[in-house]
Amino acid sequence: MVLAYAEATNGEFKKVAHEIINYAKKTADVLGTECHALVLGDTPGAEDLGKYGAGTVHRVTSPHLEGFDAAVYTVAIADAAKQLGATVIILPHNSTGKNITGRLAARLEAGSVAGANAVPMMKDGYFTVTKPVFSGKAFADVQLLTDVKVISLAGNSIRIEELGGDATVEDLTLELPAPKTKVVKHQVATGRVPLPEAELVVSGGRGVKGPEHWDVITDLADALGATTACSRPVADSDWRPHHEHVGQTGVAIRPNLYIAAGISGAIQHLAGVNNSKTIVVINKDPEAPFFKAADYGVVGDLFEVLPRLTEAVKKFKG
Repeated sequence: MVLAYAEATNGEFKKVAHEIINYAKKTADVLGTECHALVLGDTPGAEDLGKYGAGTVHRVTSPHLEGFDAAVYTVAIADAAKQLGATVIILPHNSTGKNITGRLAARLEAGSVAGANAVPMMKDGYFTVTKPVFSGKAFADVQLLTDVKVISLAGNSIRIEELGGDATVEDLTLELPAPKTKVVKHQVATGRVPLPEAELVVSGGRGVKGPEHWDVITDLADALGATTACSRPVADSDWRPHHEHVGQTGVAIRPNLYIAAGISGAIQHLAGVNNSKTIVVINKDPEAPFFKAADYGVVGDLFEVLPRLTEAVKKFKG
């Protein structure tokens, strides 16, 4: 059986949960087995996960799950997998999954792949998972030889499809340890789609020249319905909050469209965005390295190009 951990944020299942369930269902089809989902906490609408491929949703409730603690969540997922007899466990490759995947694999003595981007396949008789390596410059086929396997799925790797109807929801009883850490502050970013889930992203770099000019970025993002991002120097200069920093040392993203304005394209930045399906670069320097990675490039002053692009988007939508 394939078990997918469906993560809920603020009491709601987001796109990442639907993507995980879809991926788990397709993995189950490859193996000729069933797809089940695991929900930690009392989140409404768990039966709706059946639309994305889960036959049964197992729900675990406990006061120890109210605040995220990686050790407690690892125990919960591991014990649920053992009790249900799951042989493949799927997690999201986000901040939660990165905290849990390695711990879970060690606890279950399982082989693991972090950041997979394609549905597993049986290749030469072996369960094989594909993932990007060398900052996305190549792909590796990893064979998992253990009886139990743990996979974290990179965001925006597969197209979400509705595959079924409502799922059966069953409560699962587990003995969970109390958290050993205490959360003293929990700050949630609001207003736009979180970067790991965003399909459209407009990003700015030092070429914006200062926080007082950031409206050219947000105006285009608002017109497109996109999320805003920035390069590391922008975040380090406190022009923008650090959760908007994309790149090797920030958030790695895989949107359908990434528009970069005033960003030269250092290798560290490219490592976090080069899995975007379409990259548009706007820079007045024709020698900017980013143009080599771009699908479309505009050589020009962003303060002239972006407002015109924003007006064109508004006119098209109107």
